[in-house]
Amino acid sequence: MMIGEMSEEKGKIDMDYEMILARKPYSLCRAEKRELFGDWLTELTEYHRQHCPPYEKLLKALEIPSGRSMEEEDIPMLPIGLFKSMELMSVHPGHIFKTMTSSGTKGQEVSKVFLDTDTARYQQLALAGIGEDFFGDQRLPLLVIDSPDVLKDRKMFSARGAGILGFSIFSSHICYALTSDMELDTEAVEGFLKRYKDTRVLVFGFTYIIWKYFYEALAIQGKKLELDNAVLVHGGGWKKLISQSVSSDEFKKRIYSVTGISRIHNYYGMAEQTGCIYMECPCGNLHASVYSDIITRRAADFTPCEYGEKGIIQILSPLPRSYPGHSILTEDEGIIIGEDDCLCGRLGKYFKVTGRIKHAPVRGCSDTYEG
Repeated sequence: MMIGEMSEEKGKIDMDYEMILARKPYSLCRAEKRELFGDWLTELTEYHRQHCPPYEKLLKALEIPSGRSMEEEDIPMLPIGLFKSMELMSVHPGHIFKTMTSSGTKGQEVSKVFLDTDTARYQQLALAGIGEDFFGDQRLPLLVIDSPDVLKDRKMFSARGAGILGFSIFSSHICYALTSDMELDTEAVEGFLKRYKDTRVLVFGFTYIIWKYFYEALAIQGKKLELDNAVLVHGGGWKKLISQSVSSDEFKKRIYSVTGISRIHNYYGMAEQTGCIYMECPCGNLHASVYSDIITRRAADFTPCEYGEKGIIQILSPLPRSYPGHSILTEDEGIIIGEDDCLCGRLGKYFKVTGRIKHAPVRGCSDTYEG
């Protein structure tokens, strides 16, 4: 099933992105998705080969022949670290609309991801589809557990800034819970809660930021907010919490104790494939959508793992067109639990992230704040 074709005359890829973005995010069964992704990712590999010279050199070094039809497992992977050391783009620099940067502590190199307007739009639509599946299509008042200063540079977005901007598409009104000094803005939060006390609200933030600057501040003050009707979405920064012996269950329990929020969804994602987040369902599993997929690989030889076997996470997505980010080998380990049969009813692979590869640099989408 070919959903697009390479146009030699125009020198660009012609794919029906609107078709896949119009699909419900968890509506593809295994057989259909494998056929779709094999064709699409093969075409993207050829497109990036033709339009990104460093990527072409990599494929030559790996002896990947041109014009070969590939399955998902055959698509060449870019180690995620390359986005820190190289500027990889498949469009003219003048067409770059926005540059995304990954998180990192002071002194660390960060990834740079170059987006044109089409790629940015595809990623936003993918995020919108995933969000709608989990908390509906109605715009909700949004409480952002962060400072508005994160969005100061609109052309150079960090993972935190991109996350806030991305989730703002679900909002009818935005309130920032933290000041420029990362202090809890009690007056702003209480005003928000008073205004929307009888309304379902959305709360968004990065895991470590929520824990350190929101939960701990409330716990120290002995305050409890009335957010029983809220849905909390969070991701990134788990490495720091695990080092403090804070598990996912403990995180949910503590947040509930100071807010009353019982609907809490973690997500897995990264700047290198913005928009293609893997949301946690009520069963506690992370889910790949129709806009992305996941393979786990053995460290010894990079062969695909069996379901239930821990391996290095490879993420795939047909959405990155302005840069060769359609197949990335991460520095995370995880276990694919199954496919098409999660008790939540969503189709696709579902998995858990177990941690970082040993000796991999500490990084997380919370953009470690040091103040």
